[in-house]
Amino acid sequence: MAKEKFYEVRSLISRVPDAHYYVIFGERSNGKTFSILDYCLERYLNYGEEFVYIRRFDEDIKFKRGSKVFKNLIENDRIKKLSKGKWDSVYYYAQSWYLRKTNKENPKEDIISDTPFAYAVSLSSEEHDKSLAYPNVRNIFFEEFLSRKNYLNDEFVTFENTLSTIIRLRDDVKIFMAGNTINKYSPYFSEMGLTNVKNMKVGTTDVYTYGDTGLKVAVEFSDMPSKDKPSNVYFAFNNPKLAMIRGDGGVWEIDVYPHLKREMKYAPKDIIYKYYVVWDNDILQCDIVKLDDMAFTFVHAKTTPIKEDNTNIVYSTEHNAKPNYKRRIIKPTCKREEIILWFYKNEKVFYQSNEIGEIMRNYLAWCKRTPIEY
Repeated sequence: MAKEKFYEVRSLISRVPDAHYYVIFGERSNGKTFSILDYCLERYLNYGEEFVYIRRFDEDIKFKRGSKVFKNLIENDRIKKLSKGKWDSVYYYAQSWYLRKTNKENPKEDIISDTPFAYAVSLSSEEHDKSLAYPNVRNIFFEEFLSRKNYLNDEFVTFENTLSTIIRLRDDVKIFMAGNTINKYSPYFSEMGLTNVKNMKVGTTDVYTYGDTGLKVAVEFSDMPSKDKPSNVYFAFNNPKLAMIRGDGGVWEIDVYPHLKREMKYAPKDIIYKYYVVWDNDILQCDIVKLDDMAFTFVHAKTTPIKEDNTNIVYSTEHNAKPNYKRRIIKPTCKREEIILWFYKNEKVFYQSNEIGEIMRNYLAWCKRTPIEY
């Protein structure tokens, strides 16, 4: 049986050695985390480069979970090999990792390094970490940066503030961001200007530059180790949400959304109102339809720009002074908006495709993140 091939971040670094950010996404369990941790540990052991491990929430770096971050490297003897036998494990204490040489006969005689080689930081505690200093850190790893629903308010800015605390005035730090293919409409992609993520194929790499700033971002849709993993037998149910777990052609995790049924086919005369939702450069047209004894909203893609003289409601995350432009659909300010929201509250919304449903789901999730209250 052929040995499974897992992801190797060193290949990406060798192809784009001068990138500041390395954004990597792919199916679960294809070796992204293992490879990045392995690289960072090797850099520490060879060059003394410490690194910071970032997660979204405090719970992800508390002792029970934090102590297991290097579990796979320990079990695969990577620490022992990289340190040439000097160390074989790690010790996690006060959000810092220390190298450890275990004594199986007498654990009390384990040897622990004097200084940490890595530090744990959570974005949710960013305000409390501003006074800390990391002068020897040269690598930063943000694991599971993609989420389907649990982003913090204004998370990208929080992430950048965290990086600023760590990096200070240096320009020699590499930032690794790894995630599973669970949300192609992540705010990180739009905030970082990664406009081609939705079109990327498995195994491809895009490089973004930003004018004369010198900033460079390498984005990789990482390869799958194998489409025919033995474990796929457990996930063979007829549910499209399981395709990402199986690794079916590099698909993104996506929900199943309600589509129009045959009896719901309508003509333009049946549309009593239309409005628009703009999200991540996609424009959705939402038709409120009255058909016989049925009333529903149908959401579909709009492939042409919204006309300047249009007076229908446009929902957008961007601020716009025009009176018909609104931001949060769940915060109605007039009777018309209350009617629009009624269809969502009563589950009378149907979608052209699951992809269109995903766009709307991400917009609604953004709406629910706490805005400034007036």
